[in-house]
Amino acid sequence: MSQTSLSGAQASKWGLRCGKALAAQLGASNPQGNSNECELNGERVVIKCAHLNTDSVGVSYLMLERLDAVIGAFELENGEFEIWRLSPDIYRQEMTGTRSQGPSAGKVGIVKKRIFQEYGTSLGRFAANTDT
Repeated sequence: MSQTSLSGAQASKWGLRCGKALAAQLGASNPQGNSNECELNGERVVIKCAHLNTDSVGVSYLMLERLDAVIGAFELENGEFEIWRLSPDIYRQEMTGTRSQGPSAGKVGIVKKRIFQEYGTSLGRFAANTDT
């Protein structure tokens, strides 16, 4: 199912709430703005959240240049999130372009969950209250 501007806006809002909740669980600084960029253990990271049936996350090429790590948070059936840390170098190497033909076209790289699992470091499982 393709995303509409409305469903995209709803997903973005959910991702911001999710990222902030997970940042608190991980002990990271409070993400500012609309990107979920924050500091975790002295590193500049972004927390990217994927709903249960979504198997990838996206990071803009510009953002990737200033990060020390990408944190992928993948929702599980029980509502928790499986959290993975991936280096920007591996992210760049493994990313594919977004299929979007909207504003993110040509600006965002997508990486699948299996890449985080294969090359990343597990940070554990955490709950995030995304209902509010």
